[in-house]
Amino acid sequence: MNRLAFMLLFASLISPAYADNCGKSREYLLGGLGGDLTLSSAEYDNLFKRCLATGTMSNVKDAYMLKDGGIAVVPKQDTIAATAATLSQFCEAYPRATLHFLTKQERARDKSLADIIRISSTSSTSCQKIRGLAE
Repeated sequence: MNRLAFMLLFASLISPAYADNCGKSREYLLGGLGGDLTLSSAEYDNLFKRCLATGTMSNVKDAYMLKDGGIAVVPKQDTIAATAATLSQFCEAYPRATLHFLTKQERARDKSLADIIRISSTSSTSCQKIRGLAE
Protein backbone atom coordinates (compact mmCIF):
# COMPACT_ATOMS: atom_id res chain seq x y z
CA MET A 1 0.00 0.00 0.00
CA ASN A 2 2.85 2.38 0.83
CA ARG A 3 4.42 1.65 -2.55
CA LEU A 4 1.18 2.62 -4.34
CA ALA A 5 0.89 5.85 -2.35
CA PHE A 6 4.51 6.69 -3.16
CA MET A 7 3.98 6.03 -6.87
CA LEU A 8 0.89 8.25 -6.97
CA LEU A 9 2.71 11.02 -5.13
CA PHE A 10 5.72 10.71 -7.43
CA ALA A 11 3.55 10.76 -10.55
CA SER A 12 1.79 13.90 -9.39
CA LEU A 13 5.10 15.62 -8.76
CA ILE A 14 6.51 14.86 -12.19
CA SER A 15 3.35 15.58 -14.18
CA PRO A 16 4.12 17.96 -17.03
CA ALA A 17 3.32 21.64 -16.60
CA TYR A 18 1.46 21.79 -19.92
CA ALA A 19 -1.26 19.51 -18.55
CA ASP A 20 -1.70 21.89 -15.67
CA ASN A 21 -1.96 24.93 -17.97
CA CYS A 22 -4.34 23.17 -20.33
CA GLY A 23 -6.48 22.31 -17.31
CA LYS A 24 -6.19 25.78 -15.81
CA SER A 25 -7.16 27.47 -19.06
CA ARG A 26 -10.10 25.07 -19.45
CA GLU A 27 -11.32 25.77 -15.89
CA TYR A 28 -10.93 29.50 -16.43
CA LEU A 29 -12.91 29.48 -19.67
CA LEU A 30 -15.67 27.09 -18.64
CA GLY A 31 -15.89 28.66 -15.18
CA GLY A 32 -17.16 31.86 -16.78
CA LEU A 33 -14.10 33.93 -15.93
CA GLY A 34 -13.20 34.41 -19.60
CA GLY A 35 -16.43 36.22 -20.44
CA ASP A 36 -18.75 35.17 -23.26
CA LEU A 37 -17.49 32.03 -24.95
CA THR A 38 -17.29 31.76 -28.71
CA LEU A 39 -17.47 27.95 -28.82
CA SER A 40 -19.76 25.33 -27.30
CA SER A 41 -18.68 23.44 -24.20
CA ALA A 42 -18.21 20.31 -26.35
CA GLU A 43 -15.85 22.22 -28.62
CA TYR A 44 -13.87 23.37 -25.58
CA ASP A 45 -13.70 19.75 -24.43
CA ASN A 46 -12.18 18.81 -27.80
CA LEU A 47 -9.85 21.81 -27.56
CA PHE A 48 -8.73 20.57 -24.15
CA LYS A 49 -7.85 17.16 -25.62
CA ARG A 50 -5.89 18.85 -28.42
CA CYS A 51 -4.12 21.02 -25.85
CA LEU A 52 -3.02 18.00 -23.83
CA ALA A 53 -1.79 16.20 -26.93
CA THR A 54 0.02 19.30 -28.16
CA GLY A 55 1.80 19.59 -24.83
CA THR A 56 3.42 16.21 -25.42
CA MET A 57 5.06 17.33 -28.69
CA SER A 58 8.83 17.42 -28.49
CA ASN A 59 9.35 21.16 -28.91
CA VAL A 60 6.47 22.28 -26.67
CA LYS A 61 7.42 23.60 -23.26
CA ASP A 62 3.92 24.78 -22.33
CA ALA A 63 0.44 24.74 -23.92
CA TYR A 64 -2.75 26.73 -23.33
CA MET A 65 -6.29 26.76 -24.68
CA LEU A 66 -7.25 30.07 -26.27
CA LYS A 67 -10.72 31.53 -25.98
CA ASP A 68 -11.10 31.70 -29.77
CA GLY A 69 -10.39 27.96 -30.20
CA GLY A 70 -6.68 28.00 -30.93
CA ILE A 71 -3.85 26.43 -28.98
CA ALA A 72 -1.03 28.64 -27.73
CA VAL A 73 2.38 27.15 -27.03
CA VAL A 74 5.67 28.21 -25.56
CA PRO A 75 8.35 26.45 -27.59
CA LYS A 76 11.38 24.82 -25.98
CA GLN A 77 13.52 26.01 -28.88
CA ASP A 78 12.51 29.22 -30.59
CA THR A 79 14.17 28.52 -33.93
CA ILE A 80 12.66 28.38 -37.40
CA ALA A 81 13.51 24.70 -37.86
CA ALA A 82 12.12 23.66 -34.46
CA THR A 83 8.89 25.64 -34.78
CA ALA A 84 8.39 24.43 -38.36
CA ALA A 85 8.72 20.82 -37.22
CA THR A 86 6.24 21.40 -34.39
CA LEU A 87 3.79 23.15 -36.70
CA SER A 88 4.07 20.31 -39.20
CA GLN A 89 3.42 17.72 -36.48
CA PHE A 90 0.46 19.72 -35.13
CA CYS A 91 -1.12 20.28 -38.55
CA GLU A 92 -0.71 16.62 -39.46
CA ALA A 93 -2.65 15.67 -36.31
CA TYR A 94 -5.17 18.56 -36.44
CA PRO A 95 -5.61 19.77 -40.04
CA ARG A 96 -8.44 22.18 -39.18
CA ALA A 97 -6.90 23.74 -36.07
CA THR A 98 -4.64 26.71 -35.35
CA LEU A 99 -1.41 26.71 -33.39
CA HIS A 100 -0.13 30.01 -32.03
CA PHE A 101 3.48 30.25 -30.89
CA LEU A 102 3.68 32.77 -28.07
CA THR A 103 6.30 35.36 -28.95
CA LYS A 104 8.84 36.66 -26.46
CA GLN A 105 6.94 39.96 -26.44
CA GLU A 106 3.63 38.23 -25.68
CA ARG A 107 5.23 36.20 -22.89
CA ALA A 108 6.72 39.37 -21.37
CA ARG A 109 3.47 41.33 -21.70
CA ASP A 110 0.88 38.64 -20.97
CA LYS A 111 1.94 37.01 -17.73
CA SER A 112 -1.43 35.98 -16.29
CA LEU A 113 -3.61 33.12 -17.46
CA ALA A 114 -6.40 35.61 -18.21
CA ASP A 115 -4.10 37.53 -20.55
CA ILE A 116 -2.89 34.41 -22.33
CA ILE A 117 -6.29 32.85 -23.05
CA ARG A 118 -7.48 36.12 -24.61
CA ILE A 119 -4.63 36.19 -27.14
CA SER A 120 -6.07 35.91 -30.62
CA SER A 121 -4.95 33.00 -32.74
CA THR A 122 -6.12 34.84 -35.88
CA SER A 123 -2.65 36.36 -36.21
CA SER A 124 -1.38 32.81 -36.82
CA THR A 125 -1.92 30.96 -40.07
CA SER A 126 -4.37 28.09 -39.64
CA CYS A 127 -3.41 24.55 -40.57
CA GLN A 128 -6.18 24.63 -43.20
CA LYS A 129 -4.44 27.48 -44.97
CA ILE A 130 -0.98 25.99 -44.56
CA ARG A 131 -2.13 22.69 -46.02
CA GLY A 132 -4.06 24.38 -48.83
CA LEU A 133 -7.46 23.27 -47.52
CA ALA A 134 -8.87 26.76 -46.95
CA GLU A 135 -11.33 28.12 -49.42
